[in-house]
Amino acid sequence: MKPQAPDDAPPLGLAIHLLGPPRVERGGSQVPAPRGHKVWGLLAYLVRSEAPVSRKHLAGLLFEDAEDPLAALRWNLSELRRLLGNADLRGDLLALGLEPASYVDLGAVLSGSWAQALCVPGLDRELLEGMNFSGSPAFEVWLATERRHLQAAAEAVLREAAQARMAAGAMAEAAALAGRLVRQNPLDENYQALLVRSLAAAGDGVGAARQAAACRELFQRELGVQPGATLDAAQRTLTAAPTARPATGRAAALAQLEAGEAAISAGALDAGVQCLRRAIAEADATGDAVLRARTRVALGGALVHAARGRDEEGATALHEALEVGHDVSPVLAAAACRELGYVEFLRGRYERTLAWLQRARPLAGEDRAELARIATVFGSALSDTAHYASAIALLREAGTLAAAAGDNKQLAYALSMLGRALLLHGEIDGAAGALDRSVALAQQGWTAFVPWPQSLRAEIDLLQGDVEAAAHRFEHAFALGSQLGDPCWEGIAGRGLGRVAMARGEPQRAVEILTDALARCTRLPDAYLWGKGHALDALCGVAVAQAMPQASAWVNEMQELAARSGMRELTVRACLHRAALGDSASAAAAKLLAGQIDNPALRALAGL
Repeated sequence: MKPQAPDDAPPLGLAIHLLGPPRVERGGSQVPAPRGHKVWGLLAYLVRSEAPVSRKHLAGLLFEDAEDPLAALRWNLSELRRLLGNADLRGDLLALGLEPASYVDLGAVLSGSWAQALCVPGLDRELLEGMNFSGSPAFEVWLATERRHLQAAAEAVLREAAQARMAAGAMAEAAALAGRLVRQNPLDENYQALLVRSLAAAGDGVGAARQAAACRELFQRELGVQPGATLDAAQRTLTAAPTARPATGRAAALAQLEAGEAAISAGALDAGVQCLRRAIAEADATGDAVLRARTRVALGGALVHAARGRDEEGATALHEALEVGHDVSPVLAAAACRELGYVEFLRGRYERTLAWLQRARPLAGEDRAELARIATVFGSALSDTAHYASAIALLREAGTLAAAAGDNKQLAYALSMLGRALLLHGEIDGAAGALDRSVALAQQGWTAFVPWPQSLRAEIDLLQGDVEAAAHRFEHAFALGSQLGDPCWEGIAGRGLGRVAMARGEPQRAVEILTDALARCTRLPDAYLWGKGHALDALCGVAVAQAMPQASAWVNEMQELAARSGMRELTVRACLHRAALGDSASAAAAKLLAGQIDNPALRALAGL
């Protein structure tokens, strides 16, 4: 089921708390705990299931160690009905049908607003804290996956809350939230930069400098590397920091806005960003809410799309745009929400992506160009999380909207993502057609985009056995991506070149290329996380097949990334790699998880 998030604090009806030590409350009073912790495991699994689950499946998952698994399931279901009070849970297919007013803490974290999530008592706690299910190894793998994912979801809402409070001028609150975030995950460079930026914005320059120094020492000690330019930028950059004070009003704001957009379009990023910062200051002096929002959307979009490693700063500008212009310009608000969703999409925070896009869609009205952009990001996020049927339908809709709006760049992008979804789903002919159209459109006026659809098209050459054609496309994509300095393009093309080396019988060369591709695609903290997972999948495949000593560590890394983000197909593939290393529980978990995904090719790999 998909639990409904509350509008505020938990109501006095049914309240299910699964983060931390689990408990159920009715009417504000805690219900006596059930006998046996498998009731809690059953409840957590049903809460997170997107479709009804058969009794046979549940019996095999949680009660395989029982003498009579189905009888054990019946007893636990009776306990669960007693615990919940009004759950039906009868018949062969079981789904948790709760009243709309029921509260589930997981729903608040995964699909509620940041304000709702902050009210969750166990936000910083683990799912079913303190419980283990050693007699049910496949369930243990599922639970470990869910725990990673919910930890990442909690971090995502804390990050969003900190950015929103900063945009509202509540800098001390933002710094407190960012500090909480860093305590949860100190090795995330974006989180460290957010804390440094919020301290600097609060006027605590000494605290910001100390935090930056502590971050550098931590990264060097734990990772053997220094953090990138994102941390340095956080110490010195506020969203509107022009070189001179505003003095000339609306006309000057528009002039600076146009100059900034033109400079960025021409590739002069630093000059363009400075113009846009000046435009914000000029707009603020006019008091025109629409102009203030427009300049912030322009700066936020530039930092997200054109400035490598500056997504977090761009997100702050976009939050400010919503703060000043949400009520006066719905289309600008839609653009800001969509861009914020795109930032979340890149980093694999898909629940937050969908929340922003669902907010953006009604604001876009009948603006076909904006609707096309929203649908493209929405469909891409669904593809990343292996909801292929919905993704393909949305991406086709995005292409239709982009074509109707006359936006060939957006059409090329939508077609590339459609081609990728079709490719991952095993629809090779449809994928080839979409990707060929995307490459052709990009070659007509968007050369910087060509490496992405070209690399995906080369994957089809490999699948069809044409290694030389694939090599030619990948080499061209890699060369162009390297010239542009784009980590994503370098990573996807480098992954392909590694697969070419494997096809040519050069496994050691393949590993060298794939490890280089991984380093390239992750050299910035805001690079596309799915690309890293995709490259890791190829690397794990080679390492496992060649019985390399690093195989287990790489599989661990892939499993952690896929689980935290909710990349369901990559989670299955990680389990299959782990199974190939001799882990029978991972083999069972792969079947369990693959059975929930509509992808015949993946199900065949999992043995279904």
